[in-house]
Amino acid sequence: MIRVLVVDDEELVRSGLRMILEASGDIAIVGEARDGAEAISAVGRLRPEVVLMDVRMPGVDGLTAAARILSGPQPPKLIMLTTFDLDEYVHEALRLGAVGFLLKDTPPRELTAAVHTVAGGQAMLSPSVTKRLIASYTHRVPSRAQAARTQLAVLTGREGDVIRALARGLSNAEIGRELRLTEATVKAHVSRVLAKLGLANRVQAAILVHDANLS
Repeated sequence: MIRVLVVDDEELVRSGLRMILEASGDIAIVGEARDGAEAISAVGRLRPEVVLMDVRMPGVDGLTAAARILSGPQPPKLIMLTTFDLDEYVHEALRLGAVGFLLKDTPPRELTAAVHTVAGGQAMLSPSVTKRLIASYTHRVPSRAQAARTQLAVLTGREGDVIRALARGLSNAEIGRELRLTEATVKAHVSRVLAKLGLANRVQAAILVHDANLS
């Protein structure tokens, strides 16, 4: 069973998420929280594998809670819940180490699939949503772009090809087909790229590419 904590200030939203996710049969909602303070406490007490958390809540908001949760030992996979008008906050959450985000009107099947994806160790990088919104809210000031390019300069040419394809939302299999590499080779390249750049996941790598204006 995948252990999930749901964090939202609206009881109706929490109930809806619980009903959808528990219907899958292999996801257990181990707790609910109404704000960031309750979420921080619940993570330490319940040790969920995945946390679904709203960005904007009264009291301790989602970003503040994300920073605390993700800086702790063995943090859970964190998915932010958002609406389009809050995407700039989600971008910051991704920088903190969140593995992705869901819109609150995500269809039930996609919601369940997203939880399975992050629980399996993969970041959520949807070409149709995540990539576009990350790009939209990356403030490409010259100093940030130059810093990102300098950081990326340590990569080999092939590693650069891989990270640019990754930033477009391609899976390992899709990158392999495009670059004519085996999926295992792509996986090795991705692991090496993340280690070289000191990044936690594929989403952070994609943000770095966007910051460098290389996407």
